[in-house]
Amino acid sequence: MTEPHQGPERTEVREVPDPRPGEGQVSIDVGHAGLNFIDVMARRGDPGYAAEWPYRPGLEVAGTVRELGAGVDGLAVGQPVAGFTRGGGLAEVAVADARLVAPLPAGVSTAVAAAAPLMLCTALLLLTDVTRLQPGEKVLMHSASGGVGGAVAQLVPVLGGGVRVGTVGLASKLDDAAAAGWDVALVRDEHLVAAVRSAVGAVDVILDPSGTSMIDVDLEVAAPGARIALFGNPGGGRPAPLPPLGRLIGGNVALAGFSMSGLAAAAPHRAASALRRVLDLLADRTLDLAVTEVGGLERVAATHQLLADGRGAGKYVTAVP
Repeated sequence: MTEPHQGPERTEVREVPDPRPGEGQVSIDVGHAGLNFIDVMARRGDPGYAAEWPYRPGLEVAGTVRELGAGVDGLAVGQPVAGFTRGGGLAEVAVADARLVAPLPAGVSTAVAAAAPLMLCTALLLLTDVTRLQPGEKVLMHSASGGVGGAVAQLVPVLGGGVRVGTVGLASKLDDAAAAGWDVALVRDEHLVAAVRSAVGAVDVILDPSGTSMIDVDLEVAAPGARIALFGNPGGGRPAPLPPLGRLIGGNVALAGFSMSGLAAAAPHRAASALRRVLDLLADRTLDLAVTEVGGLERVAATHQLLADGRGAGKYVTAVP
């Protein structure tokens, strides 16, 4: 990505020198790389996503270890792995912090594993570490037809949760949300609060990637003791103020923020633990994740635009020949 831009016109595929791992790093021959909305936010120039330009996108990969940097043990050249990258994952060769790389269990393809570091780990940690889902609790998630939404829908019953309510921005996405596993799929319109209450009453866990634009709705449908997790800002602008403390206290509601990339940088051991767990869930078929392959690096820019336009469904990965 050569400079901030709203469209795909400044995204190019270039030949560049192979990156080499530094101390504590590994390089990976990438088999598949995951595409994420965070790449779109970087492309737009949203603060905090692209440290410099040109920016090389791609934050999750799966492939085989190419080279070990100094001080790395526990991994071997040629070993199948999946891992987080700090940019540069959409490439034939990517470099990753060795602490954020996990061996790929037998039977897990690189196409599916490429969705594990950022997407599946986000879904898992939102439900476990952040909101601490309890048996039988009802879960509501906005943007339920996307990649994280599909992963959350699968994980809720695995973790013992109850009814799953997913919201989508367009009526045309209701079928996508239902196919992803949501028990109740609703359109985010002016009738949403009434629709949620009619369908399930109040909910215990709310996963909200929409910044603060839906926070009033979240509080209206929250049960006493509910936990709300905010983990995105897709509009890229300045979020609206958080609700007054008295409203949280009066409703007995907890509000938390979450960033998977931030956690990977600040607490890599926690991110790596989540990665190993989701890979094991894929290996034993507890999770059966469907991904859409977009067909190579030359298709990445168009797929990013699909996500930017809100027309995507599920999780996209690209093969890297």
